[in-house]
Amino acid sequence: MKAISAKSYGGPEVLEYSDRPDPKVSPDSVLIRVKAAGVNPVDWKILAGYLDPVMEVHFPLIPGWDVAGVVEAVGADAPEYEIGAEVMGYVRKDEVQHGTFAELVAAPVRTLARKPAGLSWQQAAGLPLAGLTAYRAIKRVGTKAGETALVHAAAGGVGSLAVQILVAQGTRVIGTASERNHDFLRSLGAEPVTYGDGLADRVRALAPEGIDVALDFVGGGVVEVSQQLLKDRGRVASIADGEVKEKGGHMVWVRPDTDDLTALGELADAGKLTVPVAATFPLSQTAEAFRESMAGRTRGKIVLEVS
Repeated sequence: MKAISAKSYGGPEVLEYSDRPDPKVSPDSVLIRVKAAGVNPVDWKILAGYLDPVMEVHFPLIPGWDVAGVVEAVGADAPEYEIGAEVMGYVRKDEVQHGTFAELVAAPVRTLARKPAGLSWQQAAGLPLAGLTAYRAIKRVGTKAGETALVHAAAGGVGSLAVQILVAQGTRVIGTASERNHDFLRSLGAEPVTYGDGLADRVRALAPEGIDVALDFVGGGVVEVSQQLLKDRGRVASIADGEVKEKGGHMVWVRPDTDDLTALGELADAGKLTVPVAATFPLSQTAEAFRESMAGRTRGKIVLEVS
């Protein structure tokens, strides 16, 4: 199979597009013919060695955790899927080596869900990691209908999905973003505010009685700003502030979850959730996709088209 791989840590320049052995299919896995694979910041961070202290990484490394494709073979004990099934998944395993930036991926069934009919292959590939991150953060703070949520980096890949999930459950959403993304946030059902100095005052102008929950998808001190506004200082979750637990909030590290991914797919099929795709690249141009992601200005998801 063709795949993207790296023989060592480094930047996008160490990525190679070449032939790699087809993956073996364990009893609780299925073999997926990949249609598209989502690119996430964690992919280039792994490549750079940033996660080496917490994850076992083996070389040669095929990056990638997000995938959408068609089941081509079924393991000996994987009755959940049949050949020809259309699936999507957050295929994070205990150790990092055999990722999704390839024509074929062996994926444990615990990492998969059925692809929503309402999403394209590219959108389905962009949903799992970002969608599960947003969904888990929302569950951690226990958001309810009728409450007010503050979402930081609301126009990004994770934030834009969090906004839609919250709106679908009847939560009022105030979202931070640059002014060029305000109309986009309004289209998702959020009330936009510009981030930066004076943010707390701008949010108070919209919610004088305070906010119920806050979701931090950007870092940079926004947990402290959120806690100035929260009715309960503990109802804040972050994916970017390593000290959020010491501040009384919740740290979120996304995990594979078939039930949650299925729930996201149901929202998509109900017309309540879509996946904004900012850019697509062929598999052979993964290095360029990484550079686009590293620039940090993307609204929505970056996706590799594989087949």
